Amino acid sequence: MPSGTRKPVAPYYAVAVLWLLGGALLPLYNRTCHLLLAIVSVTVFYLVNALCKSAGAVEPPAADNPAPAENAELENMLQDGHLALEEMKRLDEHIAHPGISADIVRLSQVSQKIFQAVKDDPSRLSQICRFMDYYLPTTLKLLKSYERMSAAGVAGENIRGTLAKVEDTMHTIVRAFEKQLDGLYGNEALDIAADIQVMETLLAQEGLREDSPPPEGTDIRLEL
Repeated sequence: MPSGTRKPVAPYYAVAVLWLLGGALLPLYNRTCHLLLAIVSVTVFYLVNALCKSAGAVEPPAADNPAPAENAELENMLQDGHLALEEMKRLDEHIAHPGISADIVRLSQVSQKIFQAVKDDPSRLSQICRFMDYYLPTTLKLLKSYERMSAAGVAGENIRGTLAKVEDTMHTIVRAFEKQLDGLYGNEALDIAADIQVMETLLAQEGLREDSPPPEGTDIRLEL
């Protein structure tokens, strides 16, 4: 028997009731009556069993079913996203440079909106694979390096050059994060554009647009 299903018991109860009625109404000591009741019992059993199957197999409690793989992947993404946001908050508190601090705040805001967009529509999860696997962790790596170097207390050529490169790159990273968020709404934007086009066409056909003439046969004039 497949896992998660149970055989229906209704056919057995039906046969039992049938034999009780047969015993009360028929002379079961008569071989013919006994054989006839046996044949009817088999028919009733298969008939009731077929009805039970058509009504659907009994499903196990929902709690016993394992969570779908995509749900586990979504939960992992949300957990990683939460950790990334916490790290951004920590970095903002420890980096004194006002420009970098503003970029971190913006990155945190955009990242949070990205995670929320995927949570609202898990089908978008595949669109942020590279974002989660490379862009986000690499950005955090750069910011951590900036934190360590800016706290070193040494104004050497290597440190100054690296800090300047990170500061220049952060503006590009912020724009990239914003484009990632915008890209998540690409399909929805296409759907909305199509709906608007259809609605405008229908409104024009019905003469309901201000810039469209009324439909033929509806030009009613009142004269006094």
